[in-house]
Amino acid sequence: QVQLVESGGGLAQAGGSLRLSCAASGSIFRPYVMGWYRQVPEKQRELVARIYSGGSTNYADSVKGRFTISRENAKNTLYLQMNNLKPEDTAVYYCKLSKGGMEYWGQGTLVTVSS
Repeated sequence: QVQLVESGGGLAQAGGSLRLSCAASGSIFRPYVMGWYRQVPEKQRELVARIYSGGSTNYADSVKGRFTISRENAKNTLYLQMNNLKPEDTAVYYCKLSKGGMEYWGQGTLVTVSS
């Protein structure tokens, strides 16, 4: 089993920054993919960014150049540095780990960006 715990959400002003963290524990073996997703009420959860075991990354077009995903393998921790935040970034952000055909989700952390 894998457990994921997000932290770092909160309130930020437009143009500000926040850093999300996702601590993973349990049976974590490479290869795996980790990512950040977000969801607003009445909309589908969408990919924000993901990072592969080899270090390659993907970003949603809406966050390119503003968000950076990274991973600290020694601590089994995933990060999302969010800069130049916009009100439309307001959402619940979820961490996901995918491996061996399985998907594990964290409980989510709320990010609210005020204009």
